[in-house]
Amino acid sequence: MTNPIVSERAQHLLKVLVERYLRDGQPVGSKTLAQDANLPISPATIRNVMVALEDMGYVRSPHTSAGRVPTHLGLRLFVNSLVTVKPMDPASAMRLHQGFALAQTTDPGKLLSSASNLLSETTRMAGLVTVPKRNQAMLRQIEFLALGDTRVLVILVFSENEVQNRIIHTDRPYSREELAQASTYLNHLVSGHDLAGVRGDILNAMRADKQRLDRLMQAALNVAEQAMGQETAADYVMAGETHLVEHASELANLRELFEAFSQKQRILGLLDHCLSAEGVQIYIGQESGYEVLEDVSVVSAPYHWEGERVGVLAVVGPTRMDYERIIPVVDITAKLLSAALNHSL
Repeated sequence: MTNPIVSERAQHLLKVLVERYLRDGQPVGSKTLAQDANLPISPATIRNVMVALEDMGYVRSPHTSAGRVPTHLGLRLFVNSLVTVKPMDPASAMRLHQGFALAQTTDPGKLLSSASNLLSETTRMAGLVTVPKRNQAMLRQIEFLALGDTRVLVILVFSENEVQNRIIHTDRPYSREELAQASTYLNHLVSGHDLAGVRGDILNAMRADKQRLDRLMQAALNVAEQAMGQETAADYVMAGETHLVEHASELANLRELFEAFSQKQRILGLLDHCLSAEGVQIYIGQESGYEVLEDVSVVSAPYHWEGERVGVLAVVGPTRMDYERIIPVVDITAKLLSAALNHSL
């Protein structure tokens, strides 16, 4: 929907300005706009329109230039209402299809890695794909293995090809017999269930059973309760971070951005928001809510497994990115990854 505050002529000039800026990275002057806009208006009229757009916060004038550049608000108006999303060129689309065809595998991790690499190679930005939410998968089996001292390895089996390991720290060492009892008890409760959906019921059942079982079983239940009480940690695979070095002049806090990629919490927090919505989502600069992403845009789309949204893939790059080209790349890659996961798993 177009913004009613901005006239049709002003929207057209803003669109031309943004497209020129995204292409060249330089402030755009009124004379250049007059040439590009193909409108029967004078440079003086264009300057007046630019003053109005600047007053509304859609463009700004760098102090070193008479030209103007779009603000994040101007980029948001462009993305929401003015961008012309074109179909991918056949050669790029074919490379994506061929990339997934070559990566056909029953290992979902390899598919995610292929998707992040394809995103990065196609866009020349950083590409990332979140690991599917294991909480939404059906748990088949759980086993415990003592690692010595108070560490216990918890092995969660979701399918023949999906096994997740986590380490818990207990309040005392547990014997092999105690751990075997814990896994037997827990497998009876969880096998074939959605881990997230039944976690609360299982914890309540274990607490009730503690009131009537012998001390050995109670000890086993303590281990099981700790394992079930942990949320599955989200994660993502990433490729092409080095492409961002090519845009270092546009990313004032590149070092902090790389640290955020390494620590992951803030990036995952943003992507969790993307997972809650269908279709392509775009966060421009400070819209993410994180200072480290102030100079960054994130273009994301969810992917599906068995009809459920289970993860997100995204392209991360400077706010001056080619949205017209990148939006369809993200959209198509999400669809291809969904198809590959549902075909392979």
